[in-house]
Amino acid sequence: MNPDKKPTPKKITPTGKNPSSRRNFLKKSALGLASFAIVPRFVLGGPGYVAPSDKITLGFIGTGKLSPWLSRDFLKLNDTQMVAACDVDSVKVGKFQESVNTYYAEETNKNEYEGCDGYSDYNELLERSDIDAVIICLPDHWHAVSSIAAMKAGKDVYCEKPLAHTIAEGRAMVNAARAYERVVQTGSMQRSWRNFRHACELVRNGYLGEISQVKVNVGGPAIACNLADQPIPDSLNWDRWIGPASYRGYHDTLSPPYPIEIWPLWRRYKEFGGGGVADWGAHMFDIAQWALGMDHTGPVEITPPKEKTADRGVIFKYANGIEMTHEDFGRGNAVRFIGSEGTLDISREFLEPSNPELVNHKIDDNEINLYQSDNHYQDFIDAIKTREKPGSDVEIGHRTSTICCLGNLAYELGRTLRWNPDEESFIDDPEANKLRGKEFRAPYVL
Repeated sequence: MNPDKKPTPKKITPTGKNPSSRRNFLKKSALGLASFAIVPRFVLGGPGYVAPSDKITLGFIGTGKLSPWLSRDFLKLNDTQMVAACDVDSVKVGKFQESVNTYYAEETNKNEYEGCDGYSDYNELLERSDIDAVIICLPDHWHAVSSIAAMKAGKDVYCEKPLAHTIAEGRAMVNAARAYERVVQTGSMQRSWRNFRHACELVRNGYLGEISQVKVNVGGPAIACNLADQPIPDSLNWDRWIGPASYRGYHDTLSPPYPIEIWPLWRRYKEFGGGGVADWGAHMFDIAQWALGMDHTGPVEITPPKEKTADRGVIFKYANGIEMTHEDFGRGNAVRFIGSEGTLDISREFLEPSNPELVNHKIDDNEINLYQSDNHYQDFIDAIKTREKPGSDVEIGHRTSTICCLGNLAYELGRTLRWNPDEESFIDDPEANKLRGKEFRAPYVL
């Protein structure tokens, strides 16, 4: 495809709406307010002031290793208020409360602040009518159960990536979001980074010509957990941490006790996570899907490597002939697009097309302009207010986590899988179809 002769399709978003519609909505709202002879609240409270009654109140579920960074991203927003937190480890939730209360005390120039309550059971947090939305920051095997419970309770949901632990759980989350009319943002924050969006727009608008291959380098597939049992810390409700998964004994690799400052490795094990394929894959396969225009579909064939013990080599083939391979091409966690007129490598550290001029090339208004967000967390809050779908809507998150699940299943089963992305089922493969979901330990259900 000649980049000088590109089509001029309408701008698209996950909902098919013009991405400027929310800006128009906010602009019209501002004009409407201006017609009233009243003094705006921000004038009374100073620049950036948002009245407490206008803030989106948040509950934080899961206060482990990631929580300090993720919570700070929400705390910095002027139109949010963190009012509650929950964790099965009493020490961790206490430290989280202390951090939030200290933040607000400093922001309000007060000696102390005690507005963030702590819970050991998220159901108690969800019962609060004064909470608008929740942030799910739990291990993957908890995502669907907790998110759907929150939606049933009338809360909007920000769920960390990967959205779901199994294909069936992801579809259940989408169905719940639509049934309860909830806003759900997947924590795929790379979609709110300029370089990733720009890379995808370059691909979508044909600047690399016809794409034939995509290479995605992330970690290996999930493995079975075989850790030895250890004594359970006094502060931890281990049975509740296991939740819907099959019960096994405690090990600090899965949930390091405070003050051990290491990343927990539950992600490595298929009982609780999806290995590197799902951990970083939820970021990088997501970018590949976005660039290829596959946000609402997926591959049709998944072929594992010939070597049974290999941790790279799965090939995802799309109906249009494009092949996406899980392979290490020597650039860390990254994506490489290969087209008839050039290549492009993208990661968090670099944006490198074979034509360097494309790095700062401006995409015209009459070309494909993808959903624009410069702050993934504010995008979620804005969607709560407008009731529009956010940039990483639940359907998008589900399709990306499905890619991760398909890859892990191909590694596990060791044979080519034929996939129908419309029906979300494997073709002529009853064994694989059973593995689209999992059994939940009683009393946990979706």
